[in-house]
Amino acid sequence: MVREIVKDTMLLMRKASPASKADLTTARDLLDTLRYHAAGCAGMAANMIGVNKNIIAVFIGEIPVVMINPRLVSHSPESYETEEGCLSLTGTRKTSRWYSVEVEYYDMMMKKHRINYSGFTAEVIQHEMDHCNGVVI
Repeated sequence: MVREIVKDTMLLMRKASPASKADLTTARDLLDTLRYHAAGCAGMAANMIGVNKNIIAVFIGEIPVVMINPRLVSHSPESYETEEGCLSLTGTRKTSRWYSVEVEYYDMMMKKHRINYSGFTAEVIQHEMDHCNGVVI
């Protein structure tokens, strides 16, 4: 189900709780909402749809992928400055991102993955993981 986008920064600044198999409905709603906003959005976190759980959904190329309880395992030694927007916020903001990240997460079948991402995909994952950590850029 497509959910409304939360714009209340006080809610967005709360650290997410770990997700479990019981939160798969939220993961599906997040995926539906991401697909609905695909023209102007590359990723979303569950708190953006009003659920304070550690779940993100990102487009990897054209394929939307749900990451349950994503955890940053490692990152490149170098970072870069960029400017990002967000559906939950007005305008853009400057931030720093690592060039590549290694992320461990569970998929919708609760299967564990550990994958390296780089470029724009790594940037989007970092942005959404920030949401889960209560960081609003």
